[in-house]
Amino acid sequence: MPENIIMSLLAIGTVAFDALETPFGKVDKIIGGSCTYIALAASYFTGKVNISAVVGDDFPNEEIGMLNKHGVDTEGLQVKEGQKSFFWSGRYHNDMNTRDTLVTELNVLEDFDPVIPENYQDCKYLMLGNLTPQVQQTVIDRISERPKFIAMDTMNLWIDIARADLDKVLSNVDLLLVNDEEARQMTGEYSLPKAAKAIMDCGPKYLIIKKGEHGALLFGEGKTFYAPALPLEEVFDPTGAGDTFAGGFMGYLAKTDDISFENMKKALIYGSALASFCVEQFGPEKLKALTQEQIDGRVQEFVELTDFGKNL
Repeated sequence: MPENIIMSLLAIGTVAFDALETPFGKVDKIIGGSCTYIALAASYFTGKVNISAVVGDDFPNEEIGMLNKHGVDTEGLQVKEGQKSFFWSGRYHNDMNTRDTLVTELNVLEDFDPVIPENYQDCKYLMLGNLTPQVQQTVIDRISERPKFIAMDTMNLWIDIARADLDKVLSNVDLLLVNDEEARQMTGEYSLPKAAKAIMDCGPKYLIIKKGEHGALLFGEGKTFYAPALPLEEVFDPTGAGDTFAGGFMGYLAKTDDISFENMKKALIYGSALASFCVEQFGPEKLKALTQEQIDGRVQEFVELTDFGKNL
């Protein structure tokens, strides 16, 4: 790829407010949302990150400016006057793997109609964050030329209440990201390799199954790759870890413009490295000021974690 060509990444999702309570503390109102985490993580790899999302006029201009400073184009971020931004509040249990939703206020998200500006039409990599399958399909339909690589996230709610719409989107994407519980829910298969095969039979060529503190599995081309999670002494807030992982993964693919299985293995490690930073502070704070040296150092920790030498 010539040096002057930067592959563009378009991220769709939520830009929102969160209130969080974990065993390590409590924050009343901080910025969050899938699109925020995806875009910030991806910005460390590719210099052309675009977003399509919606907020109310209560969303701080300085936070939009923060995204811009990271090279994130916010032309597709709609600001609805006189309306409130999406808000979610949750409480994590001691194991940090389970949580209770305390409050969900859809607000501007209730009638979100994604805008894809003209300068986003050169999208080569598309990350569909967790939204209704109808909105995800609308985004695909509004891009004039199919991106080189489309990835999507989903959740148990859409598997339950919008399966037909979800299956339609699945048939149009290259990669699905779900957690192990969602993979089993989608297929009725407890075995993750069997669940992976059933999901990929629906359309995606590749599948990532996230297992939280136990890492992630990549399936595709008849191969399987496992990336462990880095053992951390303290995990403050896992809220945006999955979206950060997705942003790091897709950002690395866009940077290298290589969608081979071998390169996806590297992308999986980089995504895991970014996610490991995310959980060390509340919200996306840690993602706002990382250095390349920190990222490279964290990736090396992953390499050393799984290095057992060439000979057994």
